[in-house]
Amino acid sequence: MHITFVKKRYPDGSTCGKCEEVERRLVRDGHMARIDEVLEADVSNPDSAGMRLARELDVAYAPFFVVREGEATQVYSIYLKFVREVLS
Repeated sequence: MHITFVKKRYPDGSTCGKCEEVERRLVRDGHMARIDEVLEADVSNPDSAGMRLARELDVAYAPFFVVREGEATQVYSIYLKFVREVLS
């Protein structure tokens, strides 16, 4: 299983508040070690890794998690659902 966490970065360099909150919860809940990759969706750079992945998976909002297992790919945009279905 490979887990990617994608968070949004605004043109002024700041990170979205919801992304920061989710990242704090990952650390607080002891789940950050299970995240294999963290990507930024830099809205001022459509070629950033996070923006490319969002386009590829047709995801419109950050933060989101991508779970790849074998040939299967699942996207989670709700932290609690992700924790319940993947990390628990």
